[in-house]
Amino acid sequence: MSRICQIEIDDAGLPAPTPEVAQERRVAVFDLLEDNSFDLPGREGAPAPEGPFRLALSIRDKRLVFDIATEEGGKVAEFHLSLGPFRQVVKDYFQICESYFDAVKRLPPAQIEAIDMARRGIHNEGARVVQERLDGKALLDIDTARRLFTLICVLQTGG
Repeated sequence: MSRICQIEIDDAGLPAPTPEVAQERRVAVFDLLEDNSFDLPGREGAPAPEGPFRLALSIRDKRLVFDIATEEGGKVAEFHLSLGPFRQVVKDYFQICESYFDAVKRLPPAQIEAIDMARRGIHNEGARVVQERLDGKALLDIDTARRLFTLICVLQTGG
């Protein structure tokens, strides 16, 4: 499988992120570029475009947009996905993240670990939604889907 070699997040017009959200974004981008698996299938009898790919993520007209180009910048695909299937899992994810960040400041390790396990579970659910929504459009592994889910969360909540 091919990979994403560059990622751009269009956060123009979004509110400034909290420090925690900004850190999640930095980590997700770094991890995504370090290790990912992302490929595009052939469509309508045409051969599959070859990667690596540049990915631009944005929200336009209340839709999640994946704008994909070759490493050299030639556009190869653009997907517009409804945000509806992501709304509840994004809301749940940010609620549990808020609890986790609060717990780290004041709770014992055992309680932090329990909240972190719940956070990872919701994150995995978000990754499954990403894979479902991209089914037939892009091929990606679960780790890549997890990192993309984090970036989708950032876009839906601001900056």
